[in-house]
Amino acid sequence: MSIDTIHTIAEASKRLQSREISPVELLEFHLERIARLEPRLNSFITVDADGARAAAKIAENEIRSGNYRGPMHGIPFSLKDVIDSKGIRTTGHSKLYLDRVPTEDATVTRKLKDAGAVLVGKNATHEFAMGQPSYDMPFPPARNPWDTERGPGGSSSGSGSAVSAGLVLGALGSDTGGSIRNPCALCGITGLKPTHGLVSRAGTLPLSKSLDAIGPMTWTVEDTAIMLSAIAGYDGLDAQSVNVKPDDYRAGIGQSVKGMKIAALRQFYTQQGPASPEIVASVENAIRIFQELGAEIVDIGLPELWFMESVSAIIAIVETWPIHKATLGATPELYGDSGRNRLAGGAFVNSADYFHALDRQRELQAEVRAAMKGVDALITTSSLVTAPLLKDFMSGVSRYDTWKSPKTTSAYNLLGLPALAVPSGFSSDGLPVSIQLIGHAFAERKLFTLGHAFEQAIDLRGTRPNL
Repeated sequence: MSIDTIHTIAEASKRLQSREISPVELLEFHLERIARLEPRLNSFITVDADGARAAAKIAENEIRSGNYRGPMHGIPFSLKDVIDSKGIRTTGHSKLYLDRVPTEDATVTRKLKDAGAVLVGKNATHEFAMGQPSYDMPFPPARNPWDTERGPGGSSSGSGSAVSAGLVLGALGSDTGGSIRNPCALCGITGLKPTHGLVSRAGTLPLSKSLDAIGPMTWTVEDTAIMLSAIAGYDGLDAQSVNVKPDDYRAGIGQSVKGMKIAALRQFYTQQGPASPEIVASVENAIRIFQELGAEIVDIGLPELWFMESVSAIIAIVETWPIHKATLGATPELYGDSGRNRLAGGAFVNSADYFHALDRQRELQAEVRAAMKGVDALITTSSLVTAPLLKDFMSGVSRYDTWKSPKTTSAYNLLGLPALAVPSGFSSDGLPVSIQLIGHAFAERKLFTLGHAFEQAIDLRGTRPNL
C-alpha cells in the first residue's frame, strides 16, 4: 500500500505494526507534504524536522525489535502552540513568548511520546488561545484547506488546518469555549472536548481553570478514540484532574446504536442562532440517519444559549485576567489588538459577579443533569456558520457576527460535559458542516459509538480538500 493512501491513525498503525511501512517512511511523507503545502496554509509555527526524524528512527528500531507500544507508535502528530514541548518553543502565538522554550513536556505531550508517537511541531493558534485571526501577530493566521481565503476556525486553528490537509495524522488542541470543535467543524474533521478533569492540562498555557480542556483532533472518530486513550488519566499536577479510570474508548467503535436515546437540541440551531438553512438541514439529516440506525430521537429543551454563554464568559475573563494583568500593564504593545481588548474586560468584572457566575454554573450543571436523565446523548450543530473569509476579520464583519449569534459550543465547557464534533456534509459552496454530540460526564465511549455509526452511514471520509 502506498503511504499517500493512508489517511488515518488506525490504518497507519496496522501498517506500522505489520512492518509494511516504517515510522521513518511515514514521517518523511508528512514532512514532504508540510514543505509543499504549508506555505499556503500557515498551520505551523514551528516544525521540528530533526527532532521528529530522531523520534521516528527510535520508533522504527523498537517496532523492528518487537517492542510495539500500541496504535500511536510511530504516528506523526502536532500540538497547538499553547501545549509545552521540551526543547521546542511554545509561544502562545504571541510576541510576549517568542523565545519561550519549555524545559519539560506538558503531561499530554509526555503521554503521547511515551506511546511512541512522533512530535512534528507546533500549530498556529489565536493569541493565547483567545481572540480571533489577526495580522498583527508575529506569525500569520492559519488558513482553511477547503478554501485558503477562509479561516479554519479557532482557536486551535493550525491544528484543524494541519489535520484536514493531511500534514499530520492527529493533533492536540485546547478548548475553553469551542476551540477544538469550531475548527473541526469548519475544517471537516473530528474532535473531542473531553469531560472536565479527564485529560490533564498541566504544562499548557492556561486561560480558564474552570473551563479549559485539552483534546484530540483527527480525521475520523476512531482516531479520536485512539488519541484520547493515550492522553486520558489522572494527573496530580493538574488540580482539576479527576481520579477516574480511563475507559477503553476504542471498544465503542463499531457497536450498534439500536435502542440508544438521543435528545435533539433543535432550539440551539433553529431559534437561538439561528443557523443557516443548510446547517439546519444537515443536523436534521443526521437525526434521520440515527433513527434509521435504530436510535430513538426525542426533543429536549435546555437553558438559553445566550445565558449559558454569558455565565461562561464571566468565568473565563475573570480567571484569565490575573494571568496577564502584570504583563499587559507593563508591555501592552506585545499583545495583539484582539487579545488586548478582550483581556482588558477582565479589569471591569468584580468578585461578586464571578462568584454569582460560579453559583449559576453549579445550578446549570444540576439542571442539565436532570434534563438528560434517561437519554444517552444530545445532538445539535457544532457551528452556526461555515468558514468565514479571513478578509472579513480585518473589516470587522466577523467580529460583529461573533456578537450577533451565540456559540453552540461554550455551554458544554460550562457544564463540564464531553462534546464530539463529527463532519455531517458540505454547504452549497463546498464548505464543511458538522454535528455535535454531547454526552454524560465520562461517557466518551458512548459518544464514539454514536459518532462512528453516523460517520460510517454518511460516508464522507473519502472526500478531502483539493490541495
